[in-house]
Amino acid sequence: MTQSRQRMSRAELDRIDSSFFAKSLLSMGRTMSTANVVMQLANPAVGYGVAHSKVENGRLDRHPIKRARTTAAYLAVAAMGTADDRRRYRQAVNRQHAQVRSDDESPVEYNAMNPELQLWVAACLYFGWEDIYERVHGRLVGAEREAFYQQGKVCGTTLQMPAELWPADRSAFAAYWDEQVAKIEIDEEVREFLIGIANFGYAHPLIAKRFGPVKYRRTIGYLPQEFRDALGVRWTDADQAWFDDYLEHHVERERRTPLWLSQLPFRLLLWDVRLRCRLGRPLV
Repeated sequence: MTQSRQRMSRAELDRIDSSFFAKSLLSMGRTMSTANVVMQLANPAVGYGVAHSKVENGRLDRHPIKRARTTAAYLAVAAMGTADDRRRYRQAVNRQHAQVRSDDESPVEYNAMNPELQLWVAACLYFGWEDIYERVHGRLVGAEREAFYQQGKVCGTTLQMPAELWPADRSAFAAYWDEQVAKIEIDEEVREFLIGIANFGYAHPLIAKRFGPVKYRRTIGYLPQEFRDALGVRWTDADQAWFDDYLEHHVERERRTPLWLSQLPFRLLLWDVRLRCRLGRPLV
């Protein structure tokens, strides 16, 4: 990937305009959140970094509500926040990420501060939110697609990823994505971890029994086939028909919902981040 573009300062990164990309943050996004986690963790370094994380209070499998809040808050800050919001949230995340690194017993080497790994996570976030935007608003094309894509770099630049690491245009992103997808690998330990997340295995047994089957099915439905193959899961024509009907219902409802109302949960999370800052409470 070429690095010929001029490097942006941290202040410039924090001031990136993301108002167009922010329109992808819709309430329907919650239906694909677990699938996005699966895609991120299909990179072995990210997968083991999460599965073996020593940051107890940030583990998804042990503190799912907190982890869901902090992840959604990060998206709200990255796409809707001010430069100050981004700076403060990055500093809070840095304190957590600095503790997530491999040791001599780790199966693979990983470091949550690695910009290349953050690029992969940002690419997965972008891929998911672009998917949601296009399902609701229609296909992005031409200059509109490129503008949306360029603003989407905030998924990574809000942390340590330099803007120059973001593929130069949407076509370059497609090439990067295909190259990385060809390298995905999910071993049995990470597979069990991810299937457990998809099945609501970390929730109370009654919740898992009631909501797990739908959560699992929609999670697998959102995944590109390469990720299903890596997980070793079966996906039939009947499953696809169910998923298409499921999404059609959600898309129709999303299109009837005013944007301000659909985005209200993200706006509230951004408000919560700012309130926590004023009160001196932890952000993550």
